[in-house]
Amino acid sequence: MNIALVHDWLTDFAGSEKVVLEILKVFPSAPVYTSIYDRKKVKEFEKIKVYTTYLQKLPLSKKFRSFLIPLMPLAFEQFDFSGYDLVISSSTSVAKGIITRPGTCHISYCNTPTRYLWEPSLDPRASDSALKRRVNHKLRIWDIAAAARVDYFLANSKNVKRRIQKYYRRDADVIYPPVDIDYYNPKKTEKKVGNFYLFVGRLIPYKRADLVVEAFNKLGRELRIIGSGSEEKKLKTQAKENIKFLGRASDKELYENLKSARAVVFPSEEDFGIVPVESMACGTPVIAYGAGGAAETVIPGISGEFFSEQTPEALIKVIKNFKPENYKFEELRRQAEKFSAEIFRKKFKKTVEEMYTDYRETMKLL
Repeated sequence: MNIALVHDWLTDFAGSEKVVLEILKVFPSAPVYTSIYDRKKVKEFEKIKVYTTYLQKLPLSKKFRSFLIPLMPLAFEQFDFSGYDLVISSSTSVAKGIITRPGTCHISYCNTPTRYLWEPSLDPRASDSALKRRVNHKLRIWDIAAAARVDYFLANSKNVKRRIQKYYRRDADVIYPPVDIDYYNPKKTEKKVGNFYLFVGRLIPYKRADLVVEAFNKLGRELRIIGSGSEEKKLKTQAKENIKFLGRASDKELYENLKSARAVVFPSEEDFGIVPVESMACGTPVIAYGAGGAAETVIPGISGEFFSEQTPEALIKVIKNFKPENYKFEELRRQAEKFSAEIFRKKFKKTVEEMYTDYRETMKLL
């Protein structure tokens, strides 16, 4: 069986790119089709056959990818998949819009319906100018048509499954994304709880680092922030001396902070959210906004606590009553292990094979 993978772009190595690598462990001979590939920045794919679109040849395409999004639907539609039996797209945006012939099954692993098109409250880039609103209206029409081309949807959480149903009127099976719990795996004897709380994430509006900074300004307790982004300068100006910005951290630095923190604070509404699972794998509880993916991974009283509103006051209330000694290392690890890469690969392989078999049987009846 000839299989191909499709991904929106390969210009950064983040959560969705890690998912593609895990899918490649299931189907190691599959090539990857994408819009733009930055070989210098994303070296993890250097041994994999990668096909790109004409956008790859445009000047500064890797640096200014977001400006090219209106051109990406056409670029993906020009790929030829006639030589494949099965195409698997990994998509947060446009990759699901490929066109396949009737004999080719298309399964899309959806990390999220295109956020800047459907949920501008979470991604304000969608509505910060009249021109963008016009362009995005056209892109929403295309996005619905693109979703209709998919034969089977997979969602990375129940949260995303509900949004696929809402925006695309399609059902989806849920397969949680893989988390490297083998790397984040300290021995219980290594676990030494520090006197600080930790935020990990990009410093952009919807991640709500501003909420955490405001809360800890009032609390006066130590907060460490790992990450960078467009809001970094503003947040540093607002932060008091008890808040330390560590910038982009190496895997080792992240691991050391995760296993030593009193708790990881996770204030955003995410599609899934890998950071809480990495935290639990390190034996560290999570204080999360009780919505989105965190509501599926964190168990109150077992692996963390929720705050019910995205306000500094709601977060402060939880932190004041929080005691890390109430959470057991073994239970935190056990919860994290439900999202291991091994479980992802086994479920992904089984589900894709079942969907492909169903597709072949359906085609025989036509």
